This record gives sequence, structure tokens and C-alpha cells, in this order.
Amino acid sequence: MELTLLGTGTPEGLPRPGCPCAACALSVGPRSRAATAVLVDGALLLDLTPGAVLAGARAGHSLAGVRQVLLTHPHDGPPVELPPGLPSAGRVPDGRELAVISGHRVRAVPMDAPGTGYEVTGPDGGRLLYLPPGGAPAGTNGTTGQRPYDVVLADVLGRPEALARLRASGAVGPATDVIAVHLDHDTPPGRELERRCAAAGARAVADGTTVIAGEYHAVPVPPRRTLVLGGARSGKSFEAERRLEAFPGVVYAATGGTRDGDAEWAHRVGLHRERRPATWRTVETCDLVPLLAETGPPLLVDCLALWLTDAMDRAGAWDDEVWARGGHQQLHDRSAELARAVRTARRPVVLVSNEVGSGIVPAAASGRRFRDELGRLNTAVAAECEHVLLVVAGQALVLKD
Repeated sequence: MELTLLGTGTPEGLPRPGCPCAACALSVGPRSRAATAVLVDGALLLDLTPGAVLAGARAGHSLAGVRQVLLTHPHDGPPVELPPGLPSAGRVPDGRELAVISGHRVRAVPMDAPGTGYEVTGPDGGRLLYLPPGGAPAGTNGTTGQRPYDVVLADVLGRPEALARLRASGAVGPATDVIAVHLDHDTPPGRELERRCAAAGARAVADGTTVIAGEYHAVPVPPRRTLVLGGARSGKSFEAERRLEAFPGVVYAATGGTRDGDAEWAHRVGLHRERRPATWRTVETCDLVPLLAETGPPLLVDCLALWLTDAMDRAGAWDDEVWARGGHQQLHDRSAELARAVRTARRPVVLVSNEVGSGIVPAAASGRRFRDELGRLNTAVAAECEHVLLVVAGQALVLKD
């Protein structure tokens, strides 16, 4: 089954008309994107968009052989003139199947939001799942429960939890080619777009790209161990969470614990919980070594600075005398144990920590000690991670890739 992406952007396209944002300013030439539409084997057109005939011609395809045009969007959108010779555009009711004269079978997949998703099986047995913008399969998966799809076209960046559901159900497997479509200006084009897609195990392609379902290619594989560094309010926690939101059953290890009577701290914790997917499980603990040793779903640790605070409490490392009498060695042993656990981790792990040493030198010896030890801990953990990011003003800079 051959798929040609006539467009890969949102219904408004990219750049959006009249939008002054930086992403739209960069989305010119080969980085521009028309509204998403897919031509399947030259016979089935998923979504009719303005300029479809010209887009097909630029990709080296004619629409003269199209036998069926299906719409997916929550509404039909602005009127689009039907090119001469094309059949009328329509929809398949949720759960119903349609046999196309070309030999393709189409099933409408119910969505959890307005719109229609389509599962397409080609004459050669290739399987495609195409989801509308902002849509995810309703229920547990909304798919037939057959073997994993060969290709999934979805709003990966706008609805990453849709991909998580598909992975949980087995509809997306290790060899599934996940392609991000309905791309908007929320993500700058170029390297940042590639990075965010790769973190979700997906890829972005240019308008006019042709994909062969089932054809081998290098599927993006997220790194097993990632360290995300950043200062206070830099966006490091949000970046770490975003790297795992397309995966099911994430374990969130919160090392901060609870603080009785601290309303401001409780508010911060509440905001963190609200933005996490409902399927994630939160564990409040500083005992990270057993979690790192377990197999299972991805683990997110937030954060190592609070873990170090607890470790220094246990070692009595804030006191100069205790530090000199053995607290120093006790803390270093525990930090080394954590670094070894990161090295041998068998599950995907994303760790968050504060980057230190760029600000004012602490006035107290204990504060300087904490700064020094956190710097050493970050260095040891970074050495065990395949991927290290530094987040500054919400922008992720790749330090190690």
C-alpha cells in the first residue's frame, strides 16, 4: 500500500495566514505545510483540501484514478470546490465498513472528540490508521485488535495520549511507522520538530512524501536514559513529562514528598498532577534504586535535587562535624549507588535535576556543600545517560545525543 501525503499541516495550513509568530515566520519554502490529506494507492483520498490536485501533481501523482473521497475533520470546514472528475466527498458512520472498488477496505474508528478516524486495509494486506486533528480512538483503543498497524498517521504532538493508548492496546508496535500529521505552529520547524517527534517514537515528513506501508525504515527509538537539567522555572519538568506522554503506564517518582501546612507547596504539586496523563501512576519516594531495577513501563524521576536533599538529611551532611566524621563518605556511597542503578536500568528512564553553579555563591557552608554535591551527582548521572538536555527559558538544548 502506497501513501502519498499531499499535506501534513493543520486545516489552516502552516504558516497560518496573517500569523506573526516565530514558527510561522520560519515555515516557508520546504518547511511550509498544507492541510493534511493522504492519497492511498492513487485510488482513495482521505480529506479533500484546497489545492489537492496541484499538491498531487507536485508529488508526481494524478487524482484521476481516485474512486473514493472520505472526510475526517470534526466539520466539513470551509467549502472546497470539488475538482472535476472526483467523486463526492463523504463519511463512513462510526464502526461501519466500506469496500472500495479499488480493493481497499475502510472501517470508521470512533473518536473521543468530534471527527472520524479511518482504518484502511489495502489489497496487499497493508494496514493504515489515520486519525483526525485533535482526535484519539474512543474507549480503550477503538481498533480491531488485529496485528499492529504498518503505518499510523496521527496528531502526535497535539494528542500524544492517543499514541499511548494505541501502544497500550498493541495497535502500535515496535515496527509501526508513526508519522506526525496535522502539524501546527506550536512546535518550531526543523531540529526542534524532529526532536519532539523522535521523543514520541514518531517522525515528521515533508508534504509530498510517499510512504510504502510495511517497508523497512529506521523507526525512531527514544533513548533509554535521559537527564533533563534546568534552573528554577525553566520548563525542565514540563519537558521531561512531554518526552513520555506518548507512552502508557508511566511511573512518576516524585521525590519531593509532602509538606504539612505548606499551602503553596501543595498548590505546586497539584498543578504537576493536573497536567500529567490520567494513566500515569505517582509514587512519592526517594528510594529510587528499586524502581530503577524493576522492569516495566517508563519511569520519570522528578527531581534529583530533592533526592539529594533527602540523602543529605539521612547522612547528617548539613552539619560540619558529622560531614567530617563520615557523612561525606555516606553521601558519596549513596550517590554512587544511584548512578550505578541508572547505568543498569532496564526500563526507559527520564530524570530531572537542577543545574547549579551559575548563580550567587551560597553564604553558608552547608549551602555550598549542597551546590557542590548536586553538581557531582548531575555529572555522575549524565555520564550514565545516552541523552542529556539543558532547558533554558523553555527551550531545550541538546548537550548529549
